[in-house]
Amino acid sequence: MSKTDQEILQIALPSIVSNITVPLLGLVDTTLAGHLGAPAYIGAIAVGSTLFNLIYWVFAFLRMGTSGMTAQAWGRRDLPEVTRLLLRSVAVGTMVALCFLVLQVPLRQLAFCFIHTTPEVQALATRYFHICIWGAPAVLGLYGLTGWYVGVQNSRIPMWIAIVQNLVNISVSLLLVCGWGMKIEGVALGTLVAQYAGLGMGLWLWAAGYGRLAAPRRRGSLRLSLLFEREAMKRFFTVNRDIFLRTLCLVSVTLYFTAASAGQGEVVMAVNALMLQLFTLYSYVMDGFAFAGEALSGRYIGARRRDALLRTVRHLFGWGLAMCLLYTLLYAAGGSAFLGLLTDDAQVIAAAADYFPWACLIPLAGMAAFVWDGIFIGATATRGMLVAMAGGALTFFLLYSSLRGSLGNHALWIAFLSYLFMRGVIQTFWSRRVMR
Repeated sequence: MSKTDQEILQIALPSIVSNITVPLLGLVDTTLAGHLGAPAYIGAIAVGSTLFNLIYWVFAFLRMGTSGMTAQAWGRRDLPEVTRLLLRSVAVGTMVALCFLVLQVPLRQLAFCFIHTTPEVQALATRYFHICIWGAPAVLGLYGLTGWYVGVQNSRIPMWIAIVQNLVNISVSLLLVCGWGMKIEGVALGTLVAQYAGLGMGLWLWAAGYGRLAAPRRRGSLRLSLLFEREAMKRFFTVNRDIFLRTLCLVSVTLYFTAASAGQGEVVMAVNALMLQLFTLYSYVMDGFAFAGEALSGRYIGARRRDALLRTVRHLFGWGLAMCLLYTLLYAAGGSAFLGLLTDDAQVIAAAADYFPWACLIPLAGMAAFVWDGIFIGATATRGMLVAMAGGALTFFLLYSSLRGSLGNHALWIAFLSYLFMRGVIQTFWSRRVMR
């Protein structure tokens, strides 16, 4: 195995493990809610989790923007700027989190204007929301820390943080719900404690392993005048603005896909939800290689090593192609059996057979977009990411609106796969600027 492949796997593998642990936090909450004695508790957890996923998803730029800029500073060995980038990201995340805390009531009221549910579920979800919202500083702070760790080529620490978070969540939630007899408040507090445990661990490991970057001789470079220097902040917000707008496009496609699925009846909605799990499983692995692209491309661009950058890009696409072929074969051979593990509803399984060939094309359609996303983040070529996402979203809406009358749910999957594929195509053309 070449040195380049070793570098890629050293970052990709821990990132894949971290990605796989992400849904466990929600799974623990849902499992406990399922044993509280009423279906409304499950609905409340589902609604509350959806609210926070949407809120935090929009601010994922705090991780991605920090990752690329840190990797470039790390590559050119500008250690004071490496530290300043972490402080900037955490400071911005903290300010956003404080706004969430101050505006939590109108935020919750606005959210329930779009999510319609029963009064009982809404009451329970409200209690869950007003506890978990206090975790916003921890969640957004961890976004900055995670991006920073990836930028300094260390994805192992985010992996251990994710594992510890899950262990703490399971332990505290079980203690509060099963030991102390609490209900939805216990589930929410378990999540809240786990979020701050993750933040505390991330800061402690930073102090232990990277605190030397803020040594006395460098503290002069961390003055507020330099930390929030105008040009540095302008670049920080320019990069993150493009990622923010890109995320809005992504969210619009995801929400519309869900709404269009629901509009075709319960069976089709269930089929699409299950098939999207195949996309999620693929994304967990490909996001790991995207993280490797962020770290390595940013580092080599910062160090002005074009030969190493081009070599890394070739190897990343080699791994991407290998994962594409592997997942396509797995889905073609056993994907329908996997759907059978997720549901025993014969009607849903039978309906899925008509649409399953589209799921087998997910790896091929999305591979280039995943790989280029990582490389573009490392290069802070966020305008290219925004253009590609906007072009993909436009393709999605145009295709679905023109085909849905004749093709129904097939039109939705054609539009979704085209959206993924178009992102990769646009980024491939835009990459010429990045490679230069």
